[in-house]
Amino acid sequence: MSDFTQRFLFDDADVRGELVTLNDSYTQVLANHTYPQPVAQLLGELLAAAALLVGTLKFDGLLVLQARSSGPLPLLMVECSSSGDLRGIARYQAEAIPAVAGLPELMPDGVLSLTVEPKEGARYQGIVALDGPDLSSCFSSYFAMSEQLPTRFWLNADGQCARGFLLQQLPAERITDAEERAANWQHLTVLADTLSAAEQLTLDNQTLLHRLYHQETLELFEPRVLQFGCSCSRDRSANALVSLGQADAEQLLREHQGLAHIDCQFCNQRYAFDATDIAQLFAGAGTQSPSATRH
Repeated sequence: MSDFTQRFLFDDADVRGELVTLNDSYTQVLANHTYPQPVAQLLGELLAAAALLVGTLKFDGLLVLQARSSGPLPLLMVECSSSGDLRGIARYQAEAIPAVAGLPELMPDGVLSLTVEPKEGARYQGIVALDGPDLSSCFSSYFAMSEQLPTRFWLNADGQCARGFLLQQLPAERITDAEERAANWQHLTVLADTLSAAEQLTLDNQTLLHRLYHQETLELFEPRVLQFGCSCSRDRSANALVSLGQADAEQLLREHQGLAHIDCQFCNQRYAFDATDIAQLFAGAGTQSPSATRH
């Protein structure tokens, strides 16, 4: 198992934690595009954050993280479904990306929208200001300002593996004294702050938790599998063509030797529609035809 989240609980504290490891899904996201190393690292961290947030929010649907900025990395976008499907993409100015750069250099004046799209119920959106030194601090600040349960993030990626670590304070049950509760939270987070990037990227969960909390008693639960998954489809591509309008769709046919192509930016899947397909779309006859092709 190379891609999974794993939850843990402290026996004597009102604190839960979660760890995420992304190998195959992260590799597949990067394989679809050629990203400079700093962009690949930031995209990996955002993928790890999305996986952690889905477990924290506890909903059935889709989480979308979309970061925009005026810098050389104008767009980062990641999606994670409640069933564990991940995908992501970045838009960048290649000539403006330095060999070594972090969040402030890549995404100055950046803002990240956090959108929850449940299968049932109301859509929710929050805004994260990308004004910290890294994504970990930005997400931690967002939870601090949103008056939710205190939550801290530690995110790292190196172009091959993306890892995330989360601690979240739970409602008072085991420790009810406010001062003792605050001191315990500080103790656990200070220990987590000693975790180096190299340790987070290389240690298995059991070893990592023992290194940080060998004096604490905690329960590590069974892992939950994650995987790369793209939600593109021929039907969605057909809807995109319909949204262009019939005149523009037919113009695409003329410009591309009788085939209108819709390319998925996340997975590079190409959906092709010929003149018969286009005619059926705008006649309301559906998206499939005997000549429909998928490349």
